[in-house]
Amino acid sequence: MITTSRFVPAWWLRNRHLQTIVPNTFRRLPRLELRRERIELPDGDFVDADWTANTHGPIVVLLHGLEGSRDSRYAAWLLRRVHDLGWRGVLLHFRGCSGEPNRLARGYHSGHTEDFDHFLKLLRQREPDSDIAAVGYSLGGNVLLKWLGETGDAGSLFTAVAVSVPFRLEECSSAIERGFARIYQSHLLRRMRASTLRRLHLIQQAGFSPRLDRVNTFRRFDDAITAPLHGFRNAEDYYAKCSSIGFLRHIRTPTLVLHALDDPFMTPRVIPSEEDLSPAVTLELSSHGGHVGFVSGRWPWKPRYWLEERIIAHLRDAHAGTTARREVA
Repeated sequence: MITTSRFVPAWWLRNRHLQTIVPNTFRRLPRLELRRERIELPDGDFVDADWTANTHGPIVVLLHGLEGSRDSRYAAWLLRRVHDLGWRGVLLHFRGCSGEPNRLARGYHSGHTEDFDHFLKLLRQREPDSDIAAVGYSLGGNVLLKWLGETGDAGSLFTAVAVSVPFRLEECSSAIERGFARIYQSHLLRRMRASTLRRLHLIQQAGFSPRLDRVNTFRRFDDAITAPLHGFRNAEDYYAKCSSIGFLRHIRTPTLVLHALDDPFMTPRVIPSEEDLSPAVTLELSSHGGHVGFVSGRWPWKPRYWLEERIIAHLRDAHAGTTARREVA
């Protein structure tokens, strides 16, 4: 189902680039006590998960975007809101994003669902009676939607939320090469190259010698690094197999997807149609909002971060419904 969002952008922040840049660059990080847990993976590598201080209540697993971490404002503030709700929040870092280099040459990508799957199974083993939800942003949203579709899961999570998802990776890769969006690409590529350099010796030991000096677009990065390291023929093969658009119709978990038509990381052509969605998926579209932005409010000195409010409201409503059905049964 596709619905129209009630989000109204701040009059002083209607531009899609301002909606993207201001909340994700200039907003202060919250005061937040986090506990780190290292998760050992079946292939000998690890990921780090950062937990909020609460020890009881439903669990909300967060998946960050490209080169994100606990210092990403959207992630840190949602963890704060989940904690204030009395629930438990946990940010699962993708490989290499927690501040410590990993042990293996491979990293993460938009379709790498194995580590998330392993973490959820671990949670289910440890806490079989806990209610668990998941929220994914941008690349993390693509991972979440792909996992939901490829597993057909309808039991591990009581709900899921995905924000600003690059549903069609090839289209997004092309869109971010044009106009002002190249600024975002340049910023992210600097971080991606730095991350690759930290494990370059491992990549070379695995038999690959990428020319990082020639990597100046996402597509070239994916051709030179992402695809060969993760078993894809090339960037096009990676994009075709990992775009979440092909998995949406198989999702059975109640899922809310929040997306803005003016997202500068992509174009409206990436947005799914009704036919692409399963009955379990609600795609809520806004005319404005940018990429992981969605800032409202009457005055610049008192902004409202609508995105967090919408996610928390959905989580509360979904959990209330789950609890009510359980009591009836």
